[in-house]
Amino acid sequence: MMRPALLDPPAARAALEALNRLRDVPWTLHHDALTKTFRFAGFREAFDFMTRAAEAAEALNHHPEWMNVYDRVEVRLTTHEVKGLTELDFRLAEALERAAA
Repeated sequence: MMRPALLDPPAARAALEALNRLRDVPWTLHHDALTKTFRFAGFREAFDFMTRAAEAAEALNHHPEWMNVYDRVEVRLTTHEVKGLTELDFRLAEALERAAA
């Protein structure tokens, strides 16, 4: 499998701007990662989101760092292989947005 290419800072900022277009709650850049907290009506809805998100992550073979506390899921996306952001992180972020919808 080919190693994903590290995005330079201007490319990462442009991809973030495109990702956040029309989002009520934006993703943020935090050092070498994308981060976002998703909020749901309760634990069941948060868990259902995580199940859908896990399927998307498996399909991309790219997995989030996340934490669930009752009605929220905190997500951190980065590509450890290259120690930074790649197109895979943004593709997974889009998939997580669809899973949360």
